[in-house]
Order: sequence, then structure tokens, then C-alpha cells
Amino acid sequence: MKFEGTDITGKEVEFSVAEHVLGEAGFVHAGQWDYERVTFDYKFDDQVNEDVYYLRVQAYAVKGEIPSPYSVIKFLDPILGKHYYPHGVEYSDETFPKHILDKCNKKLEHISTLLK
Repeated sequence: MKFEGTDITGKEVEFSVAEHVLGEAGFVHAGQWDYERVTFDYKFDDQVNEDVYYLRVQAYAVKGEIPSPYSVIKFLDPILGKHYYPHGVEYSDETFPKHILDKCNKKLEHISTLLK
């Protein structure tokens, strides 16, 4: 599921700022980057349905190369996916629980506030 038109979509920031802000919000990027793209993930363990969901914030470099702290990245629309073991994360054709969607919206609002 794509979260279109969020306050972070299209925003450009230095990589070090994004790394700090998203890390503070509980997102990790681990090895999920190359010199042009980066992905930050937030994992939701749904205790109600015993499912796992990932809120993924992706960006790409518009100046410099990732992971240079001074490179500038531009955020894409965040996406939400459901994890299926052992196949991976599916983003489309899913019905997401309301409480997970509410948590995602709060996370995205929090990130937006931190980036201001």
C-alpha cells in the first residue's frame, strides 16, 4: 500500500539528517542502500493477528552518493507491506488492519515533524 501525498514525499534532506531523524523514529536502514537509493524500514509485529508488517520509507540521491553524510536524498511515497515467510514482503492486493494503518500514519506524521 502506498501512502501518497504525505508531507515527506518529495522532501529533500541531507542523508545524515534523514538517517538521524528516521533512526530516532525507530526506523532502520541496515544494508538496504546502494550509492543511489536508500530504504528505511519500521517493523510492526501485530500481536492481534500474529502478522508482521513493514512501513518502508524510500529515497534516492539527488546530490552526491549514499552513504556520504552530505549527500542529498529525496523521499518517495512511503509504502506498507505484509511479510510472508519465506517469500518476503508483499505490498499490493493486501487488506491492512486499521490499527496498523493508524500507527503508520502516526509514524509518518512524527517523521514529518522531526524533519521541519
